[in-house]
Amino acid sequence: MNDFVHDRPALKWRDGAAREELDHLAVEEPLEIRLGGTRFSVTMRTPGHDEELVAGFLLTEGFIAHADEIGEIRRVRDRRGHPEPNIVDVILHVPADALRKRLKRNLAISSSCGLCGKTSIDALRLSLEPLEDATLVRPDFLLSLGAEMRAAQEIFASTGGLHAAALFRVPGIDSLAAGNPPVVVREDIGRHNAVDKVIGYALAAGMTPLAGTVLMVSGRQSFEIVQKTAAAGIPILAGVSAPSSLSAELAEELGITLIGFMREGGFNVYCHAERVITN
Repeated sequence: MNDFVHDRPALKWRDGAAREELDHLAVEEPLEIRLGGTRFSVTMRTPGHDEELVAGFLLTEGFIAHADEIGEIRRVRDRRGHPEPNIVDVILHVPADALRKRLKRNLAISSSCGLCGKTSIDALRLSLEPLEDATLVRPDFLLSLGAEMRAAQEIFASTGGLHAAALFRVPGIDSLAAGNPPVVVREDIGRHNAVDKVIGYALAAGMTPLAGTVLMVSGRQSFEIVQKTAAAGIPILAGVSAPSSLSAELAEELGITLIGFMREGGFNVYCHAERVITN
């Protein structure tokens, strides 16, 4: 047992027989995020890299514009002075008026989702500029990313219950596809949390905006993940599953190359295919 995996007895039926064994389950716990001591948000996540998760969340949801606007991310302490494992407090270097405007804008964007796709995209267009990134990739490079990401999914290998996100630097056009390990891989019970952890890592490392990179995700590419990809300045989003119609529309609007079904030697490019060299 550790912070990421818990063992639980399970009755397993295999080959016509039943036996009880311990099984590994991915941990899911709430993380409460506070801003200046005031409760702000709660998300369900797999513990680990919480500071990256919070930093990435604040950037990709539009509450901060860059790393310098985060003063401190600290653990809240209990009455005995021990750090609470599931509560963090964030001190922002953002003027109060600016923060109020960002909070109001984020609420409008969140409220519009699910009501009208055009309304959602129009709201995001006001806060995110379309990417102008001339990055080019070869198909063999793209097809190598899934194996590179899976090789780093340690917790998934044990539990089979986590999503993953991986960030890759695009090599020179003349480089071979093999041997391009990810800059960072993060796993979480929530696919959007895995993305936030990756982006939070890049934010802390001074890498944002992430021009010349590819974000690979283990599941589908949702509207929310496209939004986060654009906020981090990542020009190419790829996944092993399908995007939604609204995520494809948003990717088209924001200048993101959206790639789905990247497996078994092939993939589909849904928009901005000009970044993929096919000849």
